[in-house]
Amino acid sequence: QVQLVESGGGLVQPGGSLRLSCAASGSSFRLYAMAWHRQAPGKERELVASIGSGGTTNYADSAKGRFTISRDNAKNTVYLQMHSVKPEDTAVYYCNARLFAMNSWGQGTQVTVSS
Repeated sequence: QVQLVESGGGLVQPGGSLRLSCAASGSSFRLYAMAWHRQAPGKERELVASIGSGGTTNYADSAKGRFTISRDNAKNTVYLQMHSVKPEDTAVYYCNARLFAMNSWGQGTQVTVSS
């Protein structure tokens, strides 16, 4: 299993921006499919955005046009740039790495959107 450590969460005002980072251990990061998921209180965990090993991205409808997922293979890091955040974006955001049977999760980082 790969170890994932998220950072960058916090309190942000509606309409503001935030960048989440997820640092991965190991030497095979470039092979992993990476994703950001989130879970709001009382709701199921949902996919926010994903990026394949080749850079192909996919977004939930709620994230399209506002969020951007990217990866830096030299730094073993995946990012989620969030713009125009809304109160409904409030959730714990989790980083996920997948490769064949390997499916690892980070501990999560809290994002709270409130004035």
